[in-house]
Amino acid sequence: MLKVRYGIDLGGTKTEIVALAPSGGEVFRLRNATPRGNYKEIVANIEKLVKHADKETGTSGSIGVGIPGAISPHSGLVKNANTTELIGHPLQGDLEQLLNRPVRIANDANCFALSEASDGAGAGHHTVFGIIIGTGVGGGIVIKGTPLLGAHSIAGEWGHNPLPWPDNTEQPGPKCYCGKYGCIETFLSGPALEQDHFSHTDFKIPPHQIVEAVSNGDTDAEKTLERYERRLAKALASVVNVIDPDIIVCGGGLSNLSRLYENVPKLMPQFVFSDKIETPIVPAEYGDSSGVRGAAWLWPME
Repeated sequence: MLKVRYGIDLGGTKTEIVALAPSGGEVFRLRNATPRGNYKEIVANIEKLVKHADKETGTSGSIGVGIPGAISPHSGLVKNANTTELIGHPLQGDLEQLLNRPVRIANDANCFALSEASDGAGAGHHTVFGIIIGTGVGGGIVIKGTPLLGAHSIAGEWGHNPLPWPDNTEQPGPKCYCGKYGCIETFLSGPALEQDHFSHTDFKIPPHQIVEAVSNGDTDAEKTLERYERRLAKALASVVNVIDPDIIVCGGGLSNLSRLYENVPKLMPQFVFSDKIETPIVPAEYGDSSGVRGAAWLWPME
């Protein structure tokens, strides 16, 4: 019987399951819409996906789940979740009882980082910092193949630190949904990039159109991306100063902006406390699939 690992990516709009063989190869994948507004329906949807996977693979795979939040080590309940229906519920216990097997749950950014550290762009590196720059800004740290959770399950949450070395135009910064001002997420998310361009030009266009405008010679759009790159360089430099990762792997919609990988490393040395910096910054190998794959990797194949 084939021994498989299931990874489940529980997102705000879709829930996806993947089954990985011992080699890491994919043997099954299915996604459907995430029910909104009802915690019990979200849990029942996961049960449905797992039962479908069991039927297709002919076995009962181990289960890892990536969520847009974290499990509090103090209460065992979900906290800090963008999918707010999960907050305050014992998701791990409910799933284990329903599925009759152990379940491991981690933040989706940790799953992303684990995937890329295991057999993706960060494979073979001791310390991997994985970042997600998209609708929000998240991060995960993997050391020797193991995600760093921290005492409060918030390790890697660089998006909710203030933007370092702010200039006068960046203070106090936009208000964040967390209630504070000037969080990195308010400068580096996709909506933040869109808002920054609007505040300087009075034109509100999505990030991909800003990129298109640059290719058409729009100098205002070029300045918008230059501001973004400088802010990303400062934010990543502060991480390098704390954990000094061997590699930084980027995911999320804005990670597809190829110029970041050329321009940001050139800006970082002025902010990093070192005589030289050679930290590679690379795009994720598995792209949007890294989160669900990383959830499966929460159970190492013995």
